[in-house]
Amino acid sequence: MVRGSCESDAGLESDAAPPADGGASPVWDRVVGIDPGLNVTGYAVVDPGPRGPVVVEAGVIRPGSGCRALGQRLDYIFRNVQELLAAYPPGALAIERVHSHVKFPRTAILMSHARGVIVLAAASRGIPVFGYAAARVKKTLTGSGKAPKEQMQRAIQTELRLEELPEPHDVADACALALCHYQVGRSLRGLKGL
Repeated sequence: MVRGSCESDAGLESDAAPPADGGASPVWDRVVGIDPGLNVTGYAVVDPGPRGPVVVEAGVIRPGSGCRALGQRLDYIFRNVQELLAAYPPGALAIERVHSHVKFPRTAILMSHARGVIVLAAASRGIPVFGYAAARVKKTLTGSGKAPKEQMQRAIQTELRLEELPEPHDVADACALALCHYQVGRSLRGLKGL
């Protein structure tokens, strides 16, 4: 028998905009952006700074060749995301929404597995999760929902004041997700005059 309750929404993905109440909020606290993948999961820890967002830590979670089975890969991702969230406790986690393409439906299914354990890791720590479609992230950072990767990398480099383009693309995508969440929060604060 399973016991327990789901009295809190913490850790559940929100489709709504982050709160703009001017108080402590997951929008303008530390944000962890995660680009989920079974082979490579990119992450970026971004803090608000006096001159704009600042990358505190970024990298990839890459299950080794010893993790061939799906369950092993998911366990590896889950444990490493838990460690990341413990080391850098965020106010929110920004993650890419699952998208599917008619030609590649399996990709969405596989990404969903990785995404699920990442959301679970956040839920286990009471961290709110915000999902963003790739097109929204691109539009927020560049003004175009169809911006190519190179344009995205330059936008990320400029916004985060990085000396070099963010690499690999998994890390760049994670930075973009965190920045998108940060920008959404900044826009909401401006609307409220906060």
